[in-house]
Amino acid sequence: MQYDLVIFDNDGVLVDSEPISNRILADCLTAAGHPTTYEDSLRDFMGAAPHRIHDVVRERSGAELPADFDAAYHAQVFAAFERELEPVDGVAVILEKLAAEGVPYCLASSGGHERIRVALRKTGLYARFGEERIFSAQDVGRGKPAPDLFLHAAREMGVAPDRCAVVEDSRLGVAAALAAGMDVYGYTAMTPAEKLVGATALFHTMAELPGLLSC
Repeated sequence: MQYDLVIFDNDGVLVDSEPISNRILADCLTAAGHPTTYEDSLRDFMGAAPHRIHDVVRERSGAELPADFDAAYHAQVFAAFERELEPVDGVAVILEKLAAEGVPYCLASSGGHERIRVALRKTGLYARFGEERIFSAQDVGRGKPAPDLFLHAAREMGVAPDRCAVVEDSRLGVAAALAAGMDVYGYTAMTPAEKLVGATALFHTMAELPGLLSC
């Protein structure tokens, strides 16, 4: 194994949540008076922390989203997760392989702590992480593309950034990993390869990832 720590994004990498959450986000923004398509949401917000949604709306319109926007949006997302959410195909095998070979791994997500846990419990992945290996943008204040979250995860896990590999599926996540000085492997199941500029390598199915990580 060429790395001392593998850091996984959550949405779209561990759990197949991006189609669900971006569909709902587009509907919520449109209902709040900011017309947004599903494709717009993927382009602008996939991989982003919640504050970015507010920042982008403010920059584009000069208006603020309603005070209860986040709570209403996440209530719809959590309900949809309970009905629809599944783990990403093949990811459980990757986690088992890393554990069997003694390779540390953790999760670093732009999502809030509650969202992460709802998703992991619904998909049966929570037990593979536990509290000590879950990190959220809530822990650092600035979400991706800032490097803060990945640097925080590496520090808490006791590993130097240049010994970490990040598994990401968004352009914001790839940018954050590169800014943190980490290698980053871009998952292209939903994101076109040309959007993951700078990734150390790209892969389209989880079966390809062990070979890239050399595990």
